[in-house]
Amino acid sequence: MARRRSAARPGVTGLGLREELAPGVFINSFYRGCTPGFVYTEEGIILIDAPLIPEQALDWRAQIEDEYPGELFLYLINTDHHRGHALGNQYYMPVTVIAQERAHKEMSGYTENFKERVRNSFKREPEIQVQLNNIEIIPPHITFTNRATMLYGGRKIELIYVGGHTPATSLVWLPEESICFVGDILWVDQHPYMAQGNTIEWLNALEMIRQLDAEYLVPGHGPVCDAEATYRIEEYIRFMRGRVRDYYLAGKNKNETKSGLVSEMVEWFPIPPERKAKIESQIKSGLNRVFREIQREEELRTDRTGANGRLASGNGDLSFADQSDQDDDDD
Repeated sequence: MARRRSAARPGVTGLGLREELAPGVFINSFYRGCTPGFVYTEEGIILIDAPLIPEQALDWRAQIEDEYPGELFLYLINTDHHRGHALGNQYYMPVTVIAQERAHKEMSGYTENFKERVRNSFKREPEIQVQLNNIEIIPPHITFTNRATMLYGGRKIELIYVGGHTPATSLVWLPEESICFVGDILWVDQHPYMAQGNTIEWLNALEMIRQLDAEYLVPGHGPVCDAEATYRIEEYIRFMRGRVRDYYLAGKNKNETKSGLVSEMVEWFPIPPERKAKIESQIKSGLNRVFREIQREEELRTDRTGANGRLASGNGDLSFADQSDQDDDDD
């Protein structure tokens, strides 16, 4: 399958050029916050995620219109509700936004305080901050629960809810092209943002992705890859779960666990010096989240264990509704 490539270096913040993964299926891996894509159909364009930074969102729209001038924007699919994937929705209107139903709940709750936090997060980059003075939240117009199939202009696009990274995280699967947009389930050579995660769901999602046997995976962060890239992030999550469990069973509290383990987790992926403090804070948020998961699993295990010390029933796979760690800072 031929790929029409940009000459620029991928993975940097900038504008860059679109890359064609299959006929009529394009991505741009140069934007900040996500790797957006679009699919051309004979009935119009279907977009996948929207860049966070207005200059980049507008550039992406211009690139799409340059490739297919005059084509209607049919739908914009958000793989989750975080700002890096959905805050740029406003720059593609008129278009119908689609996401998992939890994304609508989360985005409908974005207040003026949320917008101000987004702007303040770029206080060291005033050239970006000034672009964010007119944020308009566009929640999904259409939602789905577990799966949905779109059939347009000879294309088949499947939406698959997986959770894991957020309560709304979903895959966009193009079975005939063997391309899967996996969103923030997959981070390539980067520390994942886990503050709103459910690691059991996340591990299950990675296994599901491998079963698709896609030729190309488009991660939320990092270059296009194949299923082999899923193993490293799985190892990271399993290592974190195991070490947090060690600390918990040793009687350490949440703060002691975070303080003790952040240095171990930092070593997993390279970190640019200017992002070290932010990534360490991100790792601590993930450790905080996993600590609560392990605490609940162990409490359930204790409840189910009889006097003989054996687990009476259940496998400890839990779903957690508490989202208090979310800070919407996953770009």
